Amino acid sequence: MPVPKRKRSRARRDKRFANKGMKIHAITGCQNCQAPLLPHAACKVCGMYKGIKVMNTKLDRALTRVATRQTKRKTAAPAQASGEQGDAQ
Repeated sequence: MPVPKRKRSRARRDKRFANKGMKIHAITGCQNCQAPLLPHAACKVCGMYKGIKVMNTKLDRALTRVATRQTKRKTAAPAQASGEQGDAQ
């Protein structure tokens, strides 16, 4: 009867059963934007969870960044204009 030449290590043996516990998760759609979503998780696209906005998304942060930059430019522009007029006189 054939006998193994060497002992199979625990790591090699346990690799066979590593994926045994993996389960297929149900994927639902976001109620707000219909993006694919795991159950009981906030949407990464729109930031909604059960109809309530719970987190800021990348788009939200980008829009606030643009708005703050525009306000800084508007406040800085009159100060530069008044300084230039004073130099011309």
